[in-house]
Amino acid sequence: MRVKTFIFLITILNFSYSQLKITYQLAPTQDISSPGFSDLPAGNIVTNICICNDTVWIGTSKGLSRTTDGGKTWRNYYKTPEFGESKISAIACRNGIIWVALARTVKIDNNYFPEGLGLVYSIDGGKTWTKVEQPIDDKTDTVEAYGINQIKALPITTTVNNIIYDITLTDDAIFIASFAGGLRKSTDMGKTWQRVILPPDNLNQISPNDSLSFELNPVKNYNHRVFSVISVDDSIIWVGTADGINKSIDGGISWVKFNHQNQSMPISGNFVVALGNQKINANDTVKNIIWGATINANDPDEYKALSFSEDGGNTWRTTLIGEFVHNIAFKDSIVYAVSDNGLWRTKDFGKSWEKAGKIVDLSSRHVIYTSVFYSIGVQGDTIWAGSSDGLVKFTDSITFGDTWTIYRTYEKVAGLNKTYAYPNPFSPWLEVSRIHYSIENIQSKVTIEIFDFSMRKVRTLISNAPRSGKKEYDEIWDGRDDAGNVVPNGVYFYRIKIDDKEMYGKILVVQ
Repeated sequence: MRVKTFIFLITILNFSYSQLKITYQLAPTQDISSPGFSDLPAGNIVTNICICNDTVWIGTSKGLSRTTDGGKTWRNYYKTPEFGESKISAIACRNGIIWVALARTVKIDNNYFPEGLGLVYSIDGGKTWTKVEQPIDDKTDTVEAYGINQIKALPITTTVNNIIYDITLTDDAIFIASFAGGLRKSTDMGKTWQRVILPPDNLNQISPNDSLSFELNPVKNYNHRVFSVISVDDSIIWVGTADGINKSIDGGISWVKFNHQNQSMPISGNFVVALGNQKINANDTVKNIIWGATINANDPDEYKALSFSEDGGNTWRTTLIGEFVHNIAFKDSIVYAVSDNGLWRTKDFGKSWEKAGKIVDLSSRHVIYTSVFYSIGVQGDTIWAGSSDGLVKFTDSITFGDTWTIYRTYEKVAGLNKTYAYPNPFSPWLEVSRIHYSIENIQSKVTIEIFDFSMRKVRTLISNAPRSGKKEYDEIWDGRDDAGNVVPNGVYFYRIKIDDKEMYGKILVVQ
């Protein structure tokens, strides 16, 4: 199959966010043309995870999927009337209500831009959905009332670059974080939206009684480019922007900003791609620790790390220094983080970190070969993590991830005398290709060999390897020959011998 790409690329005023440039390379997907229940999620690149009680919602390279039985079955929404072929840019759920932000990439003058396609929400667990259009402004919406002030505002009249990257739900409102649209709030289930005023770059705090003169404008102010938002106990709102972390203790009216330049013990960097609240119960008291994935923005003194505060933002400590963290999750005093370099755990508030080793599903023989993880969620003692190569589940114990379950979508070939390789084409410097086949007998011996275009054998992947049960298998080719050298670009053929049966396929190597 062809390689498909989904690119979020933002560059405005020489400012770019490399995390939002995501290339999706997919395996063929099971029953993807017939949305409904399946034993696998729809896509293999899992960028969002949201967990509410027994329901796990994931945003994948093939849209939204949901499981209510621990991953035994999945409801996939790709190509349904409500979702179409949209990508998922944010998910939030609370008290049985689920909100999902939709997006796509558009090409304009040979450049790619993200476009917000609105939101959908469900109040019945995903049985029915209500569509909400992407919030945009009228051209005349140039002023926003804020206490004693009339704040100038740039009207966002387009859906291009107006994409929702995070959502949080409070008891009476929904807040959305948008790159161009900024922070917005709705108290009527998305029928109307109010722009939320955040401090400009040159102010560290604002309140309605201050005498203010600035423009609500994401082009002029990095702090009006919003990427993350969470709520704590409904009235406390935390917002991550391209200029730091903002906090409101009155439901989003007054704000104080924390960044790398305005504190003696600051966050590591002003680009805040994710926020999380760690709630710890100790001695009949509840302690909230705020965590942020803080990336270097414009100041050369800034750096990538996790930043966390135990005193409401007055001071910050940094940990996991140098890591581009994409998300954070918590299980009491344990903190989990996912980054470009793997899956991490700390039990001592960042003093030391454990990194997950090789992730192998002993039942299916699937292996996670990528180090890039985007999403993480906690469901009781079960941890779910989304990578660029599949969804992972494990039960945490003393040993970090000693038993793994891997969910990887594929097209079933049992009984079809068929094989395929994915991704195809592939680059050995970036990924591996999987040769997929099935076993029809209870016990079989399997040999797989790779040949170049002249049918010269370059690699024996496995030789008379025992494979048992009527199962489907993947065998990995890393694009190297038997001597360990990366093969040149070109077409390669593979031959599968299963007992006395042979099947052939081809793989295109492109570097």
